[in-house]
Amino acid sequence: MSLLNWLTYGQEYMVEVEVRAAHNVVEACARTETIDKVVFTSSATAVLWRDNNSQSLASDLDERHWSDVNFCRKFKLWHALSKTVAEKTAWALAMDRDINMVSINGGLLMEPHLSITHPYLKGAAEMYESGTFVTVDLQFLVDAHICVFEDVSSYGRYLCFNHAITNHEDAIHLARLLTPSAPSPPPSYEEANMIIQQRLSNKKLNKVMVDFESELLLED
Repeated sequence: MSLLNWLTYGQEYMVEVEVRAAHNVVEACARTETIDKVVFTSSATAVLWRDNNSQSLASDLDERHWSDVNFCRKFKLWHALSKTVAEKTAWALAMDRDINMVSINGGLLMEPHLSITHPYLKGAAEMYESGTFVTVDLQFLVDAHICVFEDVSSYGRYLCFNHAITNHEDAIHLARLLTPSAPSPPPSYEEANMIIQQRLSNKKLNKVMVDFESELLLED
């Protein structure tokens, strides 16, 4: 087996591992009578990857959309593939076992040890160009989990991010965080002034969080 084939096999194996883990966790929750709600942590990459020729570039993507597993496999987007298949597995089991479940589909987590090798970043240039490159701070991600867990009306999937990379300045800032020693060439006039239309919508989560915070203020 060549090195390339071995690496591909390893990535595909990790997809299987994540799917089994998702199944086992949800199954364990189903067998635990004291669990009222499950918050499943997934990824925005389970939403955004699809063939752009199959849809209008003007349309927004939200929780109703799923990444195309065949597209992910074709372009070796292993992180997106594993998150998509694992989440679909979790949802299928949750519905079969009548589990009250919601999912948080987070953007790229901006944590201290983030590096260019993070699997979320496969296809980063394409995400940036298509307006679907989003990030989330740890505290916002934690608050989102608490909010959808506590809110009795929460349901389904929630795209979770608090920043979108939509201009050259943001892209350069992130690149410097990921590769601090790499030089940053000066942008062209067109690059410096280009604003990319954001195509991922997190309106559903934002509404729930605003309503939840308002209720907390009223209680205080």
